[in-house]
Amino acid sequence: MNDTGNKNRAVESECGPFHLSQLRGAQSIVFTKAPYLLSAASVAGSKEAQGPLGKCFDLTNEDDLFGAETWEEAESNMQKEACVLALGKSHVDPKSVRYLFGGDLLRQGIATSMGVEDLQIPIFGLYGACSTSGEALALAAMSVAAGYGDYMLAVTSSHFGSAEKEFRFPLGYANQRPLSAHWTVTASGAFLVGSHLNKIHSDKQHQRKSQFRHIRIAGVTIGKIVDFGLKDSQNMGACMAPAATDTIYRNFQDLGRTQEDYDQIITGDLGYIGQSILFDLMKSRGYDIRKKHMDCGMTIFDQETQDTHAGGSGCGCAASTLASYILPKIENGEWKKILFVPTGALMSTVSFNEGASVPGIAHAIMIEHC
Repeated sequence: MNDTGNKNRAVESECGPFHLSQLRGAQSIVFTKAPYLLSAASVAGSKEAQGPLGKCFDLTNEDDLFGAETWEEAESNMQKEACVLALGKSHVDPKSVRYLFGGDLLRQGIATSMGVEDLQIPIFGLYGACSTSGEALALAAMSVAAGYGDYMLAVTSSHFGSAEKEFRFPLGYANQRPLSAHWTVTASGAFLVGSHLNKIHSDKQHQRKSQFRHIRIAGVTIGKIVDFGLKDSQNMGACMAPAATDTIYRNFQDLGRTQEDYDQIITGDLGYIGQSILFDLMKSRGYDIRKKHMDCGMTIFDQETQDTHAGGSGCGCAASTLASYILPKIENGEWKKILFVPTGALMSTVSFNEGASVPGIAHAIMIEHC
């Protein structure tokens, strides 16, 4: 037998056929024992509270500072509140959570590190731009499915004030926004992923019932960095649409599926411009997803009454929409199977000032009613 065959046999011997049997195609995993989404929580700002999903969020605040003195501290407060709410809904103590996967848009992920510090959960800090909720959920689900712990927590956030200061101009500058620009969502979403559903104890005083009883993460398709050479950081929809196309197409190819296998294909924050590009790119590959597509950035705001131009964006956009609006529809069986595809534009002020292009990335999470 050649060297490749020997290596394959060695891998199967060390890892066992259980883990290898979960791999699909080039980039996907279908879990043999799918982890459950036990609970989720969303915290949002004042503009989001005035939008179409305002009544769906767990907590909103008219003061976008959330009692803090800075935008950054406010974002940290949102993350902490979202985590505490998600844990409380399933009556799980932070000490029972093995790992936390979290991230935001700020330098060195300070909104996350300072936000979840008091929980004292071992943490992996992530950065996938606006796709971070997909990255966090994928890693949490993979860790539970691999047996690394019974509970994992995934959390992301973004804040309009902190993001503008980080990537564009401080709010006090009052710069003119182009019509292609997105409005960074002020919100946080947290998700508790578990290996089993919390059981209902006979003692009514000590019931532990999960918020969700019928949601599982069936698998994931991890995205690649896709760069079409676009350099306009104020048109992130165009920068991210090629990555969304690549990941959705790869999910179809890896699993032998089409858009008809999903009730909804939900992107993170392509907005109105990015959506039209996504439709064209998918059509060029032989798929028409127009009747199945939803975009969180187009759902969280009302384009006619709220001045958000191309739509919403930011780590908190997809995360808060998933927690507040999408998961309840899966729980009640309205949607049986969705493909959740948060999208991110991988840029910084340094890369922009140096004239670099803005590549994109997208991760797909297969979420099912069970």
